[in-house]
Amino acid sequence: MLSMLYVNLLHAQEVLEYDQFLDWVQLNHPVAKQGDLNLELGRQELRMARGGFDPILYGTHDEKQFNETEYYNKREGGVIVPTMAGVELKGVYEQNRGTYLNSENNVPSGGLMALGASVNVGQGLFIDPRRRALRQADIFARATEEERRLMLNELYLDATRAYWDWAGAYANLAVYEEGVRLAQIRFEGIKSSFEQGDLPAIDTVEAYTQVLNRVINFQDAQNTFFARTQDLNVFLWDTDESPIFLSPGTIPMPIDQDLIYAFDMGEYRTILAQHPELRLLDYDLDYLEVDRRWRAEQLKPIVKINYNFLSETFNQLEHAPFFENNYKWGLTISSPLFLRRERGALGVTKAKINITSYKRDLRFQKLVADLEKQFNNFQVLSRQLVTFEANIEGLERLLEGEKIRFDMGESSLFLINAREVSLFDAMVVMNSIYVRRNIAVSQVRTAAGIGFEEP
Repeated sequence: MLSMLYVNLLHAQEVLEYDQFLDWVQLNHPVAKQGDLNLELGRQELRMARGGFDPILYGTHDEKQFNETEYYNKREGGVIVPTMAGVELKGVYEQNRGTYLNSENNVPSGGLMALGASVNVGQGLFIDPRRRALRQADIFARATEEERRLMLNELYLDATRAYWDWAGAYANLAVYEEGVRLAQIRFEGIKSSFEQGDLPAIDTVEAYTQVLNRVINFQDAQNTFFARTQDLNVFLWDTDESPIFLSPGTIPMPIDQDLIYAFDMGEYRTILAQHPELRLLDYDLDYLEVDRRWRAEQLKPIVKINYNFLSETFNQLEHAPFFENNYKWGLTISSPLFLRRERGALGVTKAKINITSYKRDLRFQKLVADLEKQFNNFQVLSRQLVTFEANIEGLERLLEGEKIRFDMGESSLFLINAREVSLFDAMVVMNSIYVRRNIAVSQVRTAAGIGFEEP
């Protein structure tokens, strides 16, 4: 009967399908665009961290002139190349001269080249600030993908609620319009019978008040449908990022249309482990694990070795043996005596890891419970629909029987109206169950961590 009411309400109108609406929202809604920008934010953070391994080109010029005397003129240029292995490669060229130049800065007149490296063999051997920043930026970039999924899941559920609330308001509008139509037909028939002297005038008054009551209900339904339409418009944007509005002739698909709702709960329970909220907590743990490794690394002493080949020409570099001639090297060693700051920082990081682990375990259990709750809610609503459809059929038979009795003079207009009111009230309740059932489908998917994406 409900589908027939849709046909009776409006003809030759454009139908906005649910899937079509969701596709439009996913493509053009600002929240979906924000999710894309979130991914770009992660990519740029990763680019910045990779910049820590960019080669560094530098140059210095330091000169002093006094009383027409060149005290010193020092020039140096070079390149430093950080590597993922924690080794800094260096290439330096320097030219120095001057009357009062420090003797250790004396170089050949043509300048001096040096090629070498700096290696951390203590703190920084396995992880250093550059590698720490890069790994954490990579984790952040992957976490932005889960944040985008979470945003889209919330958008998917909000958009679904808006659509089915709109469709439910339209279904109720159809019910109340049918009520007005039937009341008006009955009023005209009773009015004609009164004019022919078959019925008393009081029956026309009663029939007319029924029309007025149903018109009021219909007007309320119109107002509700208008409000739900405005709520739906919030989700509609064009490709130029401008809001758009439904045309007056646009209607939703029937809420009782047969849709395929097949849930493989075993698969959904497996998918739950990849829920974006859990993945974000996993990335928090990964982020903290990198921090823990760095904090543990700081318990080691700083042992840094610098070595450089020295040469006036490139040809000499080819035959430069280690630690025999033409080299410069150095060793730096340092370590705090008590390491209280370092041990405290490591302890704080470990505590954060434990806190986040407990938070993840608790969140997983809550998500499992929510998934089971939403699935049970869907099952209950599906069963309620079957029950209520049987109830509607019974009320329709009672109404038809009352009409037959009325035609035989064994009933009254009051009883017919009461039967119709009970039927229409039941249809409105059934519309509400349909709406809640359709929304429950999306609630199950969202609880499993699935929104616009297919499982």
